[in-house]
Amino acid sequence: MSNQHRYAVWAPTVDSMAVVVGADGDQRHEMTRLDSGWWEVEADQGDGRYAFSINGNDPRPDPRSLSQPDGVHAASELVDLSSFEWTDDGWEGVEMPDAVVYEMHIGTFTPEGTFDAAIVHLDYLRDLGVTVLEILPVAAFPGKAGWGYDGVNLYAVYAQYGGAEAFARFINAAHERGLAVWLDVVYNHFGPSGNYLKEYGPYFTQAYHTPWGEAVNLDGFASDGVRAFILDNVAMWLGDFHLDGLRLDAVHELHDRRAVHILEEMAALADEITEETDIPRNLIAESDRNDPATVAPRGTGGVGGFGLHGQWVDDVHHALHVHLTGETQGYYSDFADPEALEKVLGQTPFFHDGTYSSFRVGTHGTKIDPSVTPGYRFVASLQTHDQIGNRAVGDRLAHLTSDGMAAIGAALLLTSPYTPMLFMGEEWAASTKWQYFTDHAEEWLADAIREGRAAEFAEHGWSDDVPDPQDESTVEASTLNWDEVTAPAHARMHDWYQTLLRLRREVPALRDTPLGESRVEHNRELRTIIVQRGNVTVVANRDEDEQVIKLPGDTDGQEVLAAWGSATINRSSAPATITLGGHDVAVIGGV
Repeated sequence: MSNQHRYAVWAPTVDSMAVVVGADGDQRHEMTRLDSGWWEVEADQGDGRYAFSINGNDPRPDPRSLSQPDGVHAASELVDLSSFEWTDDGWEGVEMPDAVVYEMHIGTFTPEGTFDAAIVHLDYLRDLGVTVLEILPVAAFPGKAGWGYDGVNLYAVYAQYGGAEAFARFINAAHERGLAVWLDVVYNHFGPSGNYLKEYGPYFTQAYHTPWGEAVNLDGFASDGVRAFILDNVAMWLGDFHLDGLRLDAVHELHDRRAVHILEEMAALADEITEETDIPRNLIAESDRNDPATVAPRGTGGVGGFGLHGQWVDDVHHALHVHLTGETQGYYSDFADPEALEKVLGQTPFFHDGTYSSFRVGTHGTKIDPSVTPGYRFVASLQTHDQIGNRAVGDRLAHLTSDGMAAIGAALLLTSPYTPMLFMGEEWAASTKWQYFTDHAEEWLADAIREGRAAEFAEHGWSDDVPDPQDESTVEASTLNWDEVTAPAHARMHDWYQTLLRLRREVPALRDTPLGESRVEHNRELRTIIVQRGNVTVVANRDEDEQVIKLPGDTDGQEVLAAWGSATINRSSAPATITLGGHDVAVIGGV
C-alpha cells in the first residue's frame, strides 16, 4: 500500500510553495505550479500532519484541511472521509413542508460538549417531535470554546467537538432515528484569529466590508477560485458528510455583482445533489432584506429568484417577542405597532414589506406572492441563538415573562404556516441562559470584543453587567442542565411543546393554510388573540385574570384539542364562549 499523498493548494498569486510534512516539519517538498493557480506535489504522508510554506515563510495550515487537531494555528491532518462506514442507505430525508427545526450548539448542548455526547439525546429529540437538527457552525475556530461564527478553516470540523469522524457518526445516528441534519455555515467573512487565507491569494476584497471584517471576494480579480472554494465546501457537506441542508449565515453580506449570484449557484448545486441521491438537500438563508426573491424559484434567461429552499424571518420573532414581553427598545420599536402581530400571524412573515422602518430610518422589504412562495419557505422562531445570545446577559423568553406567556408564544408559533424552529432547551423553559463566549489567545482581540458588545448593549438600554466572553464560567452558565427536563415545572412546558408538535403533524390546517387565508383577531384592550386556520382555532388570554372570550361563529362543533391551563367551552350562549385562565391558551378544532 502506497504511503504517498497528492498535496494540492490554490494560491494563484504566490511565487513559491512547499509542503512541510510531519508534526516536527522534518520533510519539505517543493510544489509545482499549474496554469490554474493550483500548486501540487506527490509526497510521503509521514505521520499525517502537514502544512504549506508560502514563499519560504513559516508553515501555514491547509485552507481545505479536514482536520486541525491542535488548533487553527497548527499543522493540518490528513483525513480519509471515504473510510467512514455509513449505515443510512434507507434514509429518505425531510421535505421542507415537514420540517420542524431544532437549533443546537454542540459545545453547550451537553456538559461534555461533543458530538458523541449529543447522540445520547437524539431519541429524546425524535420523541419531542422535531424533524431537523440545525447545528451551529462546526468549521474550525480558535480556542476551546466559541459560537463558531469566527471560523477560519471551513473544511475542518472543530476538534473539541470530536472532529470529522465524530460529526459523521452524529449525522449517521440522526438519520437512523429519522432526523435530518442541517449545518450553519459562514461564507461572508472569516474570523480574525488564524485567518491565513490572505497569504494564499485574493480571497478578500476591499470593495466591500461586512460588520465583522473584510468581505469575501466574489467578483474581483481571480475570484473564480474563491467561488470554487465555497461551492466545493457546499458539495463536501452535502455529499461527503451526508448533510441534509445548510443554513447560510447573513447572505445579505455576500456581495456579488456577477450575472449569476453565488447563492443561485449554491441552490443549483444542492438541487443537483438532491436529484442524484433522491434525498432533499435544503439551503436556508439568513437575510435581513425581507426579499422573497431569496427563496423564489430560479428562472431562465436571467428571470427568477435565487432558488434557495428556505429563509429565516426575524419579523415573526420580533412581533411575538414585543407582545409577549412588552420590550420595545432597539429594533423592537417597529413591532410595537398594534397591527404587527395580526400581520405576521395572518398575512405575511414580513411585517416590513415595503413599509417604513423607524429603526432603519427608511422603507424596508417587499411583498410576498403566496402563489410563488408558500409559508413553509420561511423559518420562524420564538428564540434563536442570536436573539438570546446577543442580549446583555443571554436571557431566554422564560426569564422575561411567565410560563403561561411563553406557552402562548409556543402555541402561536407551532400552529403557524411557517416552518417553526426551536432553540435548544426552549421546549422545557431551561433555566440556563445562553451567553456569548470566546477563547481568543490575543488579548487585544478579547478586549475589542468586550468593548464592542458593551457599546452595542448600551444602545439597547441594557445596563446589566455583561458576562466576560473569555471567562470559562460564561460557557458553563450557558450549558444545558438535562436534569431539569423531568422536574415538574419544566416537564409541563416540555409536554406542551410535544403536544403542539403532535397536533402540527396530525392536523393539516396548521401547516397547509396558505399565507393570507388565516383570520386573526387581536383585541388589545382585552389582551386576547384569536387565530383561525381552516378548521382550527387558537384562543389566547394574555391578561393576568380569567376571561370569558367570545368564539367566532364558525367554531360550532369544535372541541378543545390542547390547552395550557383550564379551558371550558360554553355553547349555551350565542355566540359560544371559552373561559381561559390568566395567561392560558387553547387550541380547538373539529373532532
